[in-house]
Amino acid sequence: MEEYVGALWHRLITGVADKRYPAEAVSLEQISKTAGILFRSWGGDSGLAVKSATATQHGAKRTLLQRIAGSNLKTELTWLDGETLNLPATIAFFPERELNRDLYIWLIAMAAASTASTQPWIQRNQQATLEVLERFPGLKRRYQRLADAALAIRPEPASLPNDERAQEEAIRAALKSPGSVKHLPPARRAPQPVYLWLHPDPPASKATAALSKEPQNHEGGNNIKNGKDRRHQAERVDMPEDKNSFMMSFRAESIFSWAEYIKVNRPTEEDEPADDRPAEDLDRLSVAQDGKTAASRLKFDLDLPSAASDDQPLGKGILLPEWHYKKQLLQPAHCCLQPMVALKAEALPLPAHLSATARRLRSQFAALTPAKVWFKGQFDGSELDLDACVQFSADRIGGLQAREQGLYKAHQYRDRDLACLLLADLSLSTDAYVNDQARVIDVIRDTLFLFSEALSATGDRFALYGFSSLKRENIRFHILKEFERKYNDEVRGRIAAIKPGFYTRMGAAIRHASQLLAKQATTQRLLLILTDGKPNDLDQYEGRYGVEDTRVAIHEARQMGLRPFCVTIDEKGSSYLPHLFGVNGYVVIRNPSELPRELPLLYAQLTR
Repeated sequence: MEEYVGALWHRLITGVADKRYPAEAVSLEQISKTAGILFRSWGGDSGLAVKSATATQHGAKRTLLQRIAGSNLKTELTWLDGETLNLPATIAFFPERELNRDLYIWLIAMAAASTASTQPWIQRNQQATLEVLERFPGLKRRYQRLADAALAIRPEPASLPNDERAQEEAIRAALKSPGSVKHLPPARRAPQPVYLWLHPDPPASKATAALSKEPQNHEGGNNIKNGKDRRHQAERVDMPEDKNSFMMSFRAESIFSWAEYIKVNRPTEEDEPADDRPAEDLDRLSVAQDGKTAASRLKFDLDLPSAASDDQPLGKGILLPEWHYKKQLLQPAHCCLQPMVALKAEALPLPAHLSATARRLRSQFAALTPAKVWFKGQFDGSELDLDACVQFSADRIGGLQAREQGLYKAHQYRDRDLACLLLADLSLSTDAYVNDQARVIDVIRDTLFLFSEALSATGDRFALYGFSSLKRENIRFHILKEFERKYNDEVRGRIAAIKPGFYTRMGAAIRHASQLLAKQATTQRLLLILTDGKPNDLDQYEGRYGVEDTRVAIHEARQMGLRPFCVTIDEKGSSYLPHLFGVNGYVVIRNPSELPRELPLLYAQLTR
């Protein structure tokens, strides 16, 4: 009964104290695609990801009801950091849904127009507002509506103490007439949050930077994240000295607090989903290292193949550069790529379950085989072009000046003259299951089989390689089929022997593949990249670092005259692949099990 009454009181008091409009709320998830497109098209950094912001304390005065309810301590504002555009997870400040949605659009425009400036907060936001209104005049009416709505929910200056009144009047004047206020008068408290402006003091990035050194996603198991996950502030702390997990020291007044040290195991894939309710109540998550290795990590290390069972390395490795986006520097000889080949792979025929599909594809692709065709209007040929001769004679008899054209037909081959290199991602994430019967690696294996069968029917030159990585010193580049090698049972044996590897250091693999493809003396050179997720690795090759290095590697491939094209089964690929490959440089296969059948058809379209 006590718990029931407490919950009832909590709902009542928080509902009364909350001044937002949940029924008119607009979530970031609803406009996430639009947000990314608008931000980049309006000049924002195309390498930034759009994510929900953490709630931060604003320090402004709260009403009596809010103090009783313990609410309105924090709010979600907008800010930029080196890797992310942080937008509120939900906007419900205004009584109209359209206004809440317009506020998202306005904040995106403000973020796109903002620049690194040392100006005070109020000047910086006024300057950004003027910049947006000048660049996008169509947003003036929208801004005016938003400013009126924002002023309506702000406190009346007359109800505030003198110092806070002056501060509030300055903010109101800045909202009504951007650029008119030079400074913010000092006051004992911070002003009420201005939802139309960017964050006055974005959370420090030190903790985030420290955490980013750890792998955020080891690509084991299901790598699809819940888009509704909220972000939290975090900090790196030392491990508490108290080693007794059964003893909790606390003060009596904090008996209901969650913010006490509890020694818990980090959840792994085998564990039940963790109860994240305590994290929702904490202001800041503290993370410490206890010197022990997580069970999942230990298992991963044990999975390292021995030299006897691993593929055979070829040579001492190839040193390749890597792009450091923060330094804007191409680091020479930064990575070591090791070509490898499965020498012990047994020669195999095509798997029986692919035979029917392979026959159909070979029949379809046989139509692309180079064939002899007649070319009319040639100046040299084995036969007269009767149509050209008749036209020529008619023009002469009619007194017209005969056009200079060939009068012969030539029987020649129509050569496709192209080369294709397929680079397959063989990272550990391919060990995940796409359905009850097959893993991603099984789908990739079938795709390579059918792709090879189809291209063998056309006679096009093609090569197959796979890659995975374990830090920059060990980028494994698996040779499945070189351009010079015929597609035969031995190659099928190599394809059958592929297995999930480690991580996805994509930039170095693309650079080496580009060098191999650039050596082919053909007019068309297609670099197909088959992957299931973002670039990542155990070291700093995570997040934007890996994305930017891959982007530069793709740019280098284009400069070599190659045509890079990405095929992915990552459902979230559309959020980052346009930045890497361009709008028309990738395709997302929604149903991974259809990849073996779709890829050959996609190749036919690309090379038509």
